[in-house]
Amino acid sequence: MDLGALISDTRELVACESPSSDLAAVARSAEVTAQVGARRLGSEPERVVVGGRTHLRWRLGSAPGSVLVLGHHDTVWPLGTLERYPCVVEDGILRGPGCLDMKAGLAMAFHALAGLDGVTLLVTGDEELGSPSSRPLVEEEARAAGAALVLEAADDSGALKGERKGVSLYEVRVRGRASHAGLAPEQGVNASVELAHQVLALAALARPDLGTTVTPTLMRGGTTTNTVPADASVAVDVRVRTVAEQSRVDHAVNALRAVLPEVLLEPTGGPNRPPMEARSSAALLDRAAAVAERSGLPVPFGTAVGGASDGNLTAGVGTPTLDGLGAVGGGAHAADEHVRVDELAPRTRLLAELVRDLLSDPSATMEPEEGR
Repeated sequence: MDLGALISDTRELVACESPSSDLAAVARSAEVTAQVGARRLGSEPERVVVGGRTHLRWRLGSAPGSVLVLGHHDTVWPLGTLERYPCVVEDGILRGPGCLDMKAGLAMAFHALAGLDGVTLLVTGDEELGSPSSRPLVEEEARAAGAALVLEAADDSGALKGERKGVSLYEVRVRGRASHAGLAPEQGVNASVELAHQVLALAALARPDLGTTVTPTLMRGGTTTNTVPADASVAVDVRVRTVAEQSRVDHAVNALRAVLPEVLLEPTGGPNRPPMEARSSAALLDRAAAVAERSGLPVPFGTAVGGASDGNLTAGVGTPTLDGLGAVGGGAHAADEHVRVDELAPRTRLLAELVRDLLSDPSATMEPEEGR
């Protein structure tokens, strides 16, 4: 692998800022990503525009894409961040907004997949928002593939990501009745008091022993300091390791009952991404380890993480999925986001060799999910 070219391509991608919420910035990033990819892969991508947002798809070679390699070119960083955190390489560390999540991973894919036949590379432009426009595209490509390899960064320790928690997102709204807090508080129905009961009920749904977290986050309530609140709400973030737990929590949230009389509860939301359970990745992780050993590369190990990615979506439709095949570094979404330069070439080679191995033997790597 040409380390200098990998670094140069990563820096070119980082230099085009691509905050997910800015459609014009994402469109510019898509063009830069297409140019870098075409230069390495030898072909232009198909531009798939959904709701004004550009996603890129390469179908490499003449054979159907039996392996899906999946990444994204949007980031969490607003325009102008490069002025505060420029892209630099110092003491073996590459820094810059979006370098780890996941501009370096894209550069790695372009180098690893060059010359291969039978691969689909999909690079989306809204992953950091939860993939609202690209989810159908991701799931469609995953259903057609025998394996999905995701370019999210490795764990900070360098581990591949073999298990990701599923995510459910809710808002619980409470409707009460306003009244004057001084003159007639008894005539009101206090939505904030009811919300306090519901926050405790929601938090009690957590099962730490099963890895289930239920976290009330953003709360709103009331209008003025001398008015009994008629309206209040809380956002709830749920993370689960299994589909069964996601279903249990979903049923419980929708079964919430008011404590105070004359209160109306309105829970909305639900599962956003299914969990990527360990069984989705176990065979692929074993295969990656065997490939690394044969190739004289450090043998990777797997870990479980709480964050979600598009790997949750590919695993959710029953496709064997291995995540964390991108860069090694740390500080994703933080001011110290960085990539370890010494890991770029070996990790790119691991990706290339794993894809070649899967193409040479496309046998099933996981029992299919029911209905796949």
